[in-house]
Amino acid sequence: MKEYKRLWAVLAVGAVALILEFILGHAFWAQMVITILGGALAILMFVDMVKTLRAGNFGVDLLAITAIIATLAVGEYWASMIVLLMLTGGDALEDFAANKANSDLQSLLANNPTSAHKVADDGQYQEVAADDLQVGDAILVRPGEVVPADATVVSGASEVDEASLTGEARPIAKSVGDAVMSGSINGEAALTLTVDKRAKDSQYQSIVALVAEAESKPAHFVRMADRYAVPFTLVAYLIAGIAWFVAKDPVRAAQVLVVASPCPLILAAPVAMVSGMSRASREGIIVKSGTTLEKLAAAKTFAFDKTGTLTRGVLTVDQVLPQADFDETSLLRLAAGCEQQSGHILARSLVAHAGSDLPQATEVNETTGLGVAAQVDGHAVKVGQAKFIPGAESLSQTAVYVEVDGQYAGAITFSDELRPEAHETISDLHQQGVIDTVMISGDQQATADAVAKSVGIDHVYAHKLPAEKIEVLETLQQRPVVMVGDGVNDAPSLAAADVGIAMGAHGATAASESADAVVLRDDLSKVAQARVIGTQTLKVAKEAVWIGIAICTGLMLIAATGVIPTIIGAMFQEVVDTVTILYALKARNG
Repeated sequence: MKEYKRLWAVLAVGAVALILEFILGHAFWAQMVITILGGALAILMFVDMVKTLRAGNFGVDLLAITAIIATLAVGEYWASMIVLLMLTGGDALEDFAANKANSDLQSLLANNPTSAHKVADDGQYQEVAADDLQVGDAILVRPGEVVPADATVVSGASEVDEASLTGEARPIAKSVGDAVMSGSINGEAALTLTVDKRAKDSQYQSIVALVAEAESKPAHFVRMADRYAVPFTLVAYLIAGIAWFVAKDPVRAAQVLVVASPCPLILAAPVAMVSGMSRASREGIIVKSGTTLEKLAAAKTFAFDKTGTLTRGVLTVDQVLPQADFDETSLLRLAAGCEQQSGHILARSLVAHAGSDLPQATEVNETTGLGVAAQVDGHAVKVGQAKFIPGAESLSQTAVYVEVDGQYAGAITFSDELRPEAHETISDLHQQGVIDTVMISGDQQATADAVAKSVGIDHVYAHKLPAEKIEVLETLQQRPVVMVGDGVNDAPSLAAADVGIAMGAHGATAASESADAVVLRDDLSKVAQARVIGTQTLKVAKEAVWIGIAICTGLMLIAATGVIPTIIGAMFQEVVDTVTILYALKARNG
């Protein structure tokens, strides 16, 4: 808002000066009005520059201040007015460009759910604030309404728009038993849902928090751009000084300084970085800062968790291994019948694999952490860990072991399905110049090695607890290091890495909050795409800066000959600014 106020002030003073000089014929008073305004803004800029220097950064405001003072000192007050218009207009244009580039992030906030239709005990609906919903509450979501909290469908079927959350343009079919994320938009049929998380803990609010953090963190590259300011300022002063010395005229120095536009350095980098962040958000990747884009562009090592990251994190039956006196069908049938009342993840996978026509189990007795015993089809069946089943020998692969009527009957093994895009993602990273890819897993060495070999990982670290994962990250030599994970146990590693990327579509909130970037879609290839966006954004930012510097330097050399009048040179600054900003906006589309 401050940028626009200054711009309007300059425009108003310019209009008054035009009236005074060209309508009323009072050139002196026109000069006085412009001089007072120019002096005031120069003082404000000087104060800002001092703050910048105290913060340890060398800015380019000194050039702008010098140009204003120089033009006023030699009586070129209309050139000074154009410089002022350039500066204030450039600031306003930067704000406009940043807001335009950031519009995709802001679209997430448009669907912020504030109310809900709570189903009362008598079946009536009550309008309540979304923040007042509790876990277990039943709510009605009408067609076209925003889902107020993470919930599960208990009645109805509809297609839900999750585009603002995951970037998936296609509506997703939801029916009884399916999870629905807060912030998604219901389709053409009403749904009755049971609240799984309070609104403040739901997926949508987590994403909103990420967006807020992304907007609040400035890009480090913006400060990096100031490094160009020192040589650029010195070159500008040198050319201006030589021109003054040769021409014996201070106006010549003013002509040089007014075309020494600092705006390529001020505007190009931040506009490009915000544009890159906007592009990432459209692809389903929330990047929290421009610094993250820089580090992604420079990353030499990518480290991955296994379960839920390189794999889908869903165990499925791999092999049924019966002993001599049993066959696969009977072993699977008896084991699934025994486990069908258990809520353990392996039990659910086993029952799903065996199908729906299972024998009933009676006298079910579950021993937490060990296994289940029950009567199934007239047999005494036990299913669980190897130490729960006498005679069972532990396998290297995840497995459950089965006993029938006191005899060890065999084992059923499980595997975690690889993500189909995992191999291509690792290959893409290598092609992009990543030197080392690493998998850090808590699994057994044999399991970790098999997954790593399948997807093309360079190095494997198995049997690692969360604290040990951090130790591995600290020993990696090729930096910056990017860590990719999805679970609560990955949160410390994501925070410890140079860049942490959370697979946030179905992952833990803790992981997303610890990460520097969050992939909203359940798609590992977005990790490689994030690096592409970082590389291309940094390239555009640097190119925009150098294009602006090159144009300004050429104009300064021409102005040193005296062929560019001061007022025309000031106008050229607007051209430089426009070219620089338009080029930086290329980062929004790649």
